[in-house]
Amino acid sequence: MTSKPSKGQTMSTYAELQAQIKKLQEQAEQVKAKELETVIAEIKKKISEYDLTAEQLGFASTSKKTTKKATAKDSTVMYKNGDLTWSGATRGRKPDWVKEILEAGGDIEEYRVK
Repeated sequence: MTSKPSKGQTMSTYAELQAQIKKLQEQAEQVKAKELETVIAEIKKKISEYDLTAEQLGFASTSKKTTKKATAKDSTVMYKNGDLTWSGATRGRKPDWVKEILEAGGDIEEYRVK
């Protein structure tokens, strides 16, 4: 349901409304930029006043992440199931045949090549 303009009002066209929107968006950006300067100044003042750190503000982690280094495994360790072999590498995916054995409760050491 559209309302008709009252006496003395003219109906705006789509293009006119789009132009008004664009002008208002530009004005809003200008106001935001001015307000932003004030907000940043206030935040910096509080950080300085209370001697806040990035960690306290949630911008840095207090715990250092450590990466697990791969251990050197004996290169002679091999597992074999028929024509299928696996080096027993500590990193990476296990082959499907190894997963199936382990999921069935089997002991992979039974397949170790000596």
